[in-house]
Amino acid sequence: MRAVLCKQFGPPESLVVEDVPTPAIGDHQVLLGVKACGVNFPDLLIIENKYQFKPPLPFSPGGEVSGVVKEVGAKVTGLKPGDRVLGAPGFGGFAEELAIDARNVVKIPDAMPFDVAAAFLFTYGTSHYALKDRAALQPGETLLVLGAAGGVGLAAVEIGKVMGAKVIAAASSAEKLAICREHGADEGIDYSREDLKEHIKALTGGQGADVIYDPVGGDFSEAAFRSIAWEGRFLVIGFAAGPIPKIPLNLVLLKGAQIVGVFWGSFTAREPERHQANIRELMQWYTAGKLQPRISATYPFERVAEALGDLAARRVKGKVVLTP
Repeated sequence: MRAVLCKQFGPPESLVVEDVPTPAIGDHQVLLGVKACGVNFPDLLIIENKYQFKPPLPFSPGGEVSGVVKEVGAKVTGLKPGDRVLGAPGFGGFAEELAIDARNVVKIPDAMPFDVAAAFLFTYGTSHYALKDRAALQPGETLLVLGAAGGVGLAAVEIGKVMGAKVIAAASSAEKLAICREHGADEGIDYSREDLKEHIKALTGGQGADVIYDPVGGDFSEAAFRSIAWEGRFLVIGFAAGPIPKIPLNLVLLKGAQIVGVFWGSFTAREPERHQANIRELMQWYTAGKLQPRISATYPFERVAEALGDLAARRVKGKVVLTP
């Protein structure tokens, strides 16, 4: 089978596509025929040796896949060959076949295309956990989403609307804000040319945002936090801009606010039953037409460097998908 391999840590251009043996499965695993692979920021970090998980070389990146079950291990129940599924292997997904723990596999509706399934779990899973379990977002509250045109950002916009919030999208261009409005955003802020703090205040009547969803970091975090509402919740999702911000703690005191970490990957491992319940709710919302994942582009394995480069340069609007 063919696989994208990281044989030495480095930039996306260092990845290669080679033939490798089909993996053998253990008693608790399934062999998945991969149909599509989501491309995510951790894939970029893991090949540069900057991620918290460090697999031994050589390895395939790719933590999010969809496909068809080809074989099941002796102790696997609830899955059979032919099942359409999505999976979260952590790494190894950029391959034509994948041995994956059955606990990390979820059946998908027949009407869900494989590219959509491969772009669903990380973004919607993260945003759902953040807004529901970490922020306890309530109907009528105001949600500000930074980096709103990216994968997790658009998912947060959609889920915020499903949960009854007023959603303000912040992005770096008018084109990106137009996409956010297509996905349900009520208001938009172009922080490439508008003062983020002042526009948040203006759009909230001076009250500020009740919940701030921040996958960007950098200079925008403090500006957004300075306009948070009394007893607001600031969700730390990630640092796509690069620098990790340092929020002055006196602001937290003066606002009576909370800074809340969102580590979805750890949550799924520590609380698998709650995670499964969240995924079931997301699938119900998808089936009901309330969630509409956006695929920005689809690339073959040979263009993996281009896919990861687009992600690193923040050119992606929604999600990028690889296909074997």
